Amino acid sequence: MESTKEKIAQEVLLKAYNHMMLAKAMADIYEENRAITKYVHSTSRGHEAIQLATAYQLLNEDWVSPYYRDESILLGIGFQPYELMLQLLAKAEDPFSGGRSYYSHPSYIGDDKPNIIHQSSATGMQAIPTTGVAQGIKYIEEFKLREFKNNPVTVCSFGDNSITEGEVSEAFQFAALHQLPIIFLVQDNEWGISVTKEEARTSDAYDFAAGFVGLNRVRVDGTNFVESYECMKDAFDFVRTERKPILVCASTVLIGHHTSGVRREFYRDEEDLEKHRAQDPGIILKNYLLSENFNENDLNQIEKNCRKEAEEAFGRAIEAEDPTPDSVSNHVFAPTPITEEKGIRKPEGGEKIVMVDASIHAIQELMWKHPEALLYGQDVGERIGGVFREAVTLGAKFGNKRVFNTAIQEAYIIGSTIGMSAVGLKPIVEVQFSDYIYPAINQLITEISKSCYLSQGKFPVSNIIRVPTGAYGGGGPYHSGSVESILCNIKGIKIAYPSNAADFKGLLKAAYYDPNPVVMLEHKGLYWSKVPGTDDAKTVEPDEDYILPFGKANLVLEADENEIKNGRTLVIITYGMGVFWAKEAAKNFSGRIEVIDLRTLIPLDEELIFERVKLHSKCIVLTEEQIQNSFAEAVAHRITKACFKYLDAPVETIGSLNLPAVPINLILEKEMLPNAEKVAAKIEELFAF
Repeated sequence: MESTKEKIAQEVLLKAYNHMMLAKAMADIYEENRAITKYVHSTSRGHEAIQLATAYQLLNEDWVSPYYRDESILLGIGFQPYELMLQLLAKAEDPFSGGRSYYSHPSYIGDDKPNIIHQSSATGMQAIPTTGVAQGIKYIEEFKLREFKNNPVTVCSFGDNSITEGEVSEAFQFAALHQLPIIFLVQDNEWGISVTKEEARTSDAYDFAAGFVGLNRVRVDGTNFVESYECMKDAFDFVRTERKPILVCASTVLIGHHTSGVRREFYRDEEDLEKHRAQDPGIILKNYLLSENFNENDLNQIEKNCRKEAEEAFGRAIEAEDPTPDSVSNHVFAPTPITEEKGIRKPEGGEKIVMVDASIHAIQELMWKHPEALLYGQDVGERIGGVFREAVTLGAKFGNKRVFNTAIQEAYIIGSTIGMSAVGLKPIVEVQFSDYIYPAINQLITEISKSCYLSQGKFPVSNIIRVPTGAYGGGGPYHSGSVESILCNIKGIKIAYPSNAADFKGLLKAAYYDPNPVVMLEHKGLYWSKVPGTDDAKTVEPDEDYILPFGKANLVLEADENEIKNGRTLVIITYGMGVFWAKEAAKNFSGRIEVIDLRTLIPLDEELIFERVKLHSKCIVLTEEQIQNSFAEAVAHRITKACFKYLDAPVETIGSLNLPAVPINLILEKEMLPNAEKVAAKIEELFAF
């Protein structure tokens, strides 16, 4: 990367000094008004030079992910102190989150500034979603889905101690391997709260990045605006032209507190503080301006004007309205256009297909129709098309830029969908087994599930996460788990669990057109109907236009009307493999058993559940999961609460034994799992109540 070394225009230097004095005034006012600025916040004091140098390079088509100390980036790209203070004080008109998130946690999309996806406070977590933005931009460019005035650059900013996070390495690896147009800006102030660099790491980010072949890197004094500006201009020019990644390691100082709640005096001595204050970017820039014959009185007046501007903005922000209580539940999900079942579920003369073929056909129909759709994950590429052959032929049909393998990086696979979705793509991704979703739970909970809510609906994450799940045939402890209870405890995602080919195709189509994150739990024992008694998982293939909305359970087996009138029936509420256990068990009780297939767990069709429980007065909730503290137990509680006066017996639950894992031995596996015989025994017990 060659340096420009061009003379920086006077107006840029004055703008930078103005912004630095504004950031200083804001930080001082916050400190002077601690009783009012009661919510936790950080400021950019000590980091202003590198942040402003970055901000001034950003164009409106670019994307930037500031971290929680980056208020100077926000000032530099055009946000006003008043707007930032509305978030500081958690006011209703906070433009980023409507009073829901911390100071300097922005989210923005528009034509007048660079775009900013939502991100959390979690250290280093923004690396993967932001790399996903760059991944999406490269895809858009390669397939010419959109014309850009300038080649967009993505910037991911974070502090030095975040580089030790494993998910940051996943982002570096993917960006380097795929040569993405991204700048990783690392601001190194040598502190991670009270942890020193000596306690935390063996090297700085520059040396660490050397291991990622293809990731360019540079060091800069991030307290010196002139050097920082030249460095960032070079970095932006390089990425904008070469479309390759670069890491900028900027040395900075921490003049303020870590946060308003974790104060500098708690852990830093005066000698360390003085060393940092001596490198105050504002003082360094002022001295440079004086050496360039700028008038000192003019510079002093800028500082006074900034203090006045900040005071006026703060006064207005204090008087701004708080959010109303009735707004608290807004934007959990974005509205979905899929509210009705459409298309032909059972075309005349159609042939039955297995569930795995329904998955392949649904995805290929979507990808033929929508160039913004792509599929990636471990082993889903052309060679084998997934370990269950659930994506076979797709790689050959659509090429390795639309269907491709990834490394073993579950966090990246799932977290990258945030950025991909933000730029208008529809990523369909796969985790190889449900047991391996845990490394991605961080991204799923901390980033994906909260994005719509905390961005006030600006950034719902539109993705499909495919997760083969469940046990059969001796899969053993790391390939047989059920994870729905963990996932159902995440607020802000939707979960489907189809039990047959028609439902799978209809739900996957609905998931595609849903603007929210969707997890498709796919029982691998039903893919090919290899498990005895699961032939009904094969169905006639619905037509291409068939869509099945979420939140609509299915009555797959009805009880006899006379038996219902005589009070001799019960209803089993289940999903996935449980549907087949329940139907098999019901054969022992002719006309007396009703079976509801939930089809989606979030949203849940409570209306149908409660209606049928009230009709039958006895109920079993059946799951493959270990029963203790499970989704099934939670559903049973909801039924008890809503239907208590209609019940003739306690709501029963059936699930696997409460063991840490599914044993590999077939005898032990059978003993752990539910089956039709165990369900029948529970039915007998409930009828005898």
